[in-house]
Amino acid sequence: MFHLPKLAATALVAATLMVSTASAQTVLRSSDTHPDGYPTVEAVKYFGEKLSELTDGRYAVEVFHSAQLGEEKDTIEQTQFGVIDLNRISIGAFGTQVPAATVTQLPYIFRSADHFHHVLDGPIGDEILAAFDAVDLKALAYYDGGARSFYNSGKPINSPADLEGMKLRVMGSDIFVDMVKALGGNATPMPYGEVYSGIQTGVIDGAENNYPSYDTAGHAEVAKYYSLDEHLMVPEVLVMSKMVWDGLTAEDQAAVMEAAKASVGKERELWAAQELVSKAKVEAGGSIINEVDKAPFIAAMGPVYDKYVTDPALKDLVARIQATE
Repeated sequence: MFHLPKLAATALVAATLMVSTASAQTVLRSSDTHPDGYPTVEAVKYFGEKLSELTDGRYAVEVFHSAQLGEEKDTIEQTQFGVIDLNRISIGAFGTQVPAATVTQLPYIFRSADHFHHVLDGPIGDEILAAFDAVDLKALAYYDGGARSFYNSGKPINSPADLEGMKLRVMGSDIFVDMVKALGGNATPMPYGEVYSGIQTGVIDGAENNYPSYDTAGHAEVAKYYSLDEHLMVPEVLVMSKMVWDGLTAEDQAAVMEAAKASVGKERELWAAQELVSKAKVEAGGSIINEVDKAPFIAAMGPVYDKYVTDPALKDLVARIQATE
């Protein structure tokens, strides 16, 4: 009989154990269009750490940041088909696919960050998350995406009249397109990764987003005027492929939900800090930031609400959100 030397035999056993351990761990792939270090990216990493703890290392999460797996529209489809396990996406990227979620994209539906949190942390938030089941996604939690405002390369925006004829990038959402149209601008749906060059080359005049995106994507370098109309507070949402979710045991599903909920507090903490850092950075870089009287902007949104809130159930949802303190 052939005998391995003792050292070699020990090494073989160790290698076998390593393979067994590695094969016992399921690595979930998660996509994010934002760069490494961005609050949502770090929150999903934290989610992965908590999930690993809760499952004794049986699950781990690998975050593919900076749109490594594609822009949001592409990664949504890949997540629905189970090619990507997890995805951090803006609810705005779903357009009107999820009617209940559409309501959260309405301009000025949220009065403040506190109102935003009170709505989404309660039964209304749970109701909207559950609606994603219908599009083959299991929505796990909301992340903060801050207030979105207009920025451009030409002038401060103080009133809707200042937007007249201005070409502005928006996400691929009909609501966003109609919002800009109602304010007199020309909406241009465009992937997030193309905004910098679009402004730089004059294809568009500007865009709309929150302070951290305006900063970390470099948009402040090419669009110096940032006007705080704060027209949208669109939630970010962490979703899992429904196919992947349905393949988990009830115990593992509970662990995923617990880890997701834990990551919410982490993301909010990181978001608040990042907003302050980004605001200071763009100001130091020469951005001109102006306050805006929101009243005429809000008044212009009537046609948008009339178009998208026609179903009685959605009207009720809007009313309940507006009634939330």
